[in-house]
Amino acid sequence: MSDTPYQEINFDGLVGPTHNYAGLAHGNVASMRHGGLASNPREAALQGLDKMKSLADLGYAQGILLPQQRPDLGALRDLGFTGSNAQVLKAASEQAPQLLRAVCSASSMWTANAATVTPSRDSGDGRVHFTPANLQSSFHRYLEPATTGRILGAIFADDAHFAHHPALPATPAFSDEGAANHTRLCDGHGGPGVHLYVYGRQAFGGDGVEPRRYPARQTLEASQAVARQHGLSEDQVVFAQQHPEAIDAGVFHNDVIAVGNGPVLFYHELAFRDEEAVLDEIRAKLSTPLIPIRVPLEAVSLEDAVSSYLFNSQLLSNDDGSMTLVVPGECQENEAVWNALQNAILAGPNPIGEVLVKDVKQSMRNGGGPACLRLRVVLSDAERAALSGRVMMTDQLHGELGDWVKRHYRDSLTPADLADPQLAEETLAALDELTRLLKVGNVYAFQR
Repeated sequence: MSDTPYQEINFDGLVGPTHNYAGLAHGNVASMRHGGLASNPREAALQGLDKMKSLADLGYAQGILLPQQRPDLGALRDLGFTGSNAQVLKAASEQAPQLLRAVCSASSMWTANAATVTPSRDSGDGRVHFTPANLQSSFHRYLEPATTGRILGAIFADDAHFAHHPALPATPAFSDEGAANHTRLCDGHGGPGVHLYVYGRQAFGGDGVEPRRYPARQTLEASQAVARQHGLSEDQVVFAQQHPEAIDAGVFHNDVIAVGNGPVLFYHELAFRDEEAVLDEIRAKLSTPLIPIRVPLEAVSLEDAVSSYLFNSQLLSNDDGSMTLVVPGECQENEAVWNALQNAILAGPNPIGEVLVKDVKQSMRNGGGPACLRLRVVLSDAERAALSGRVMMTDQLHGELGDWVKRHYRDSLTPADLADPQLAEETLAALDELTRLLKVGNVYAFQR
C-alpha cells in the first residue's frame, strides 16, 4: 500500500486439499489440542483466500504460494512401503498411521516457515535472497523444503533480481524454521534494515539456559548461517534468544510472541530472554528511532497470548504513515487480550491506527494465525515486474481459485480418511490443474 519504489508483498500459503487435524506439532498447543478432530479443507482454503482478497481490496500487495504435494507417496516409498498407491496407503495406515498423517500434512499453508528472505536493499549483492527453511524439527515439515525451493524458484525466477540458496543441513545444529523467527526493522521498506533473528538455543557452546518442556526449533548457528548466505554485515543483524519460559508455554516461534514492521516492534514482556539488551542493540543499529510496544505479563498471560495468537498478527504499512494490525477473531473473544489491544496499541503513541479482525479458525485450530499464513517479501518495482506466473491476487484470480477449491476440496476430512486412495487421486488432479491456473510450470514431483 505504497507509492515508493519498494513495497512489501505478503505471499500467503494456499491451504492444501489434505488439510487435517493430526496433532503433529509437539509444542504447538492448538495443534495438539485439536488432533484427531474432523477438519474442513474447503472452508480452510476459502477462509485463506478471503483473507488474501480482503487485504488486496484494501490496497495491500498480496501474493499466493502453492501448497505441497500431499500425500507424499514418495516419502512413504522411501520408508519401505511398496506396491500401488492404494497398497502403500493401506499398509501405512495399518502399520504406521502416524507416518501417514505426517505425509498428508497441509502445514505448508504457514508460509512464514517457508523461507527467510532478505530484500535487495540490504543484501550483499543487491538481489533478493531466499533460503528455504530446513524444518528439521518435525518429520512432516522436513518433507517441505525441496518443493518449497522449486516453488520459490519458479515464481522468483529471474537471476538478475533473485538469488536462491539451498536449505541449511538438516541437522539439530542448524535447525531453521524460516521467517517465523526473523523480523526486518527499518524506517520504510526502501530504507536500510536491521534484521532481528530470534533463536531458542545454541548448538555449540552457550550457557545451557533453554526450554525444558518443549523443543527450541531455531538455533543461533542456523540464523547466523542464513545471514551469511544473504551477505548481511554485523551492523545489519541482531541475534536474540527467545525466552525459554515462552517456548515452554507453547510459543514455538518468535512470531507467536512478537511482530515488527517498519520501526515498530510489538512484543510481549517474555518474548526475549534479555529484553533490554535486545532493544539497546536494535536502537544502536537502526537508522531511525525504534518504537517498541510492550505488553506486560500482568496484562496478557503467556497462556492467553498463545490461545489468542495476539502477536501472530500482520502489521501492515499504510500510505499515510499509519499501520494496520490484522488479528485473528480469537483476540476479540478474549477480554484480557482485547483490552490489552486497546490499551497498548490504539491508545498510542504509535503508528498503529486500526485493528482488523479476520476469521482464520481452520488454521488457528491447527496452530497458525494470520502471520503464520504469510511470507513477507519486499520488492522494488523492477523486481515485482520480474515475477513469474499468476501469483498476485486480483478479483479474477480470487474467483478462479475459489471455483477451483469448490471443485476439488472436501468439506470434511478425518485422520481415517487419509488412507483413502481416492483422496490422493483427487489431490494430484487438483494440484496439476493449479499449476496451469497459476502458470508456474511443473513444480511437483509427480509432474517431473
